[in-house]
Amino acid sequence: MISIKQLNERDIELCCELDSKTISLWSKKQWANEFKKDGTKIFGLLIKNLVIGICVFQVVLDEAQINYFVVNKKFRKKGFGSYFMSYLIKRFEKLNLRKLLLEVSESNVTADRFYSRFDFYNVGIRKNYYSDGSHALLKEKKLTTK
Repeated sequence: MISIKQLNERDIELCCELDSKTISLWSKKQWANEFKKDGTKIFGLLIKNLVIGICVFQVVLDEAQINYFVVNKKFRKKGFGSYFMSYLIKRFEKLNLRKLLLEVSESNVTADRFYSRFDFYNVGIRKNYYSDGSHALLKEKKLTTK
């Protein structure tokens, strides 16, 4: 059974575990800080009680910045990421947000293609943004508000 729910501070260990198995972006302290930020929401994609995906976003006025989006490697290319992103986009539209923003490494071609399928387009570049020297592609998606 697939479900999506908002995560809270009690779920920090689950977030750290999935992060360490995927993109290793944040430390436990950084995860704890994300849960405390105003306007930040953290959602999990679950199969039964197993968290297989996480999205962290921050709403500012009529925009949302996706700061983190990942699906467990074992569950990729099976439609789970698309299901999760489609759910989130519908949720953002119901909040009457105008656009979504995110950054992705130019070297992460798979993720860039994934976001393009959801009509995210490039609006800028942050040169040498990542520790490996790769550039961050700034992407935006316009939303249709209801």
